Amino acid sequence: MGFFHGKTSKQTSRVKKLLKLALSRLAIAQRPRLARKSISRGDVSQLLALGHLHRALLRAEQVIEEDNMLQAFDIIELYCKQLIEHAAQLDRPQECSEDIREAVAGIMFAARWCSDLPELLLARTILEDKFGSDFAAIAKEGTGIVDPMLVWKLSGDKTNMELKKKATKEIAAENNILVDFFEL
Repeated sequence: MGFFHGKTSKQTSRVKKLLKLALSRLAIAQRPRLARKSISRGDVSQLLALGHLHRALLRAEQVIEEDNMLQAFDIIELYCKQLIEHAAQLDRPQECSEDIREAVAGIMFAARWCSDLPELLLARTILEDKFGSDFAAIAKEGTGIVDPMLVWKLSGDKTNMELKKKATKEIAAENNILVDFFEL
């Protein structure tokens, strides 16, 4: 291979290209989510101003969902950059640092949840060949080495009433609206 001259294998360079494509697509995928989050926040504010607390709580779900996905995108972006920077380590999976293994596991897990980033699915296939099916199975489940924050942001419960109340309170406070949750 190219281990002696610092070169990487074809698979590793393919992963690197896919992750670079995913980074550019991430920037594009964030824009509509930011817009939906902003619109949803405005909707919650208007619903609260009209006294429709129950509807505002339902709309807060969308705010939470978009916010979680945007935060997950930030984590994925960090992982992509980390793997691109340290791509040479991917040729020797047994010798990878914990940070690289966590990034690989995070990308493998996120591939299933991020339909906006089809490059992650292709990268996951190559990484699965490199790191083995046992590592991939653990990563896909979101257990073990995968960052729990990423798992929660992508697969967490968006219908949790406490989260919806918290988001609604924040929006109400920003818009100087008093909210009384006792009427629920």
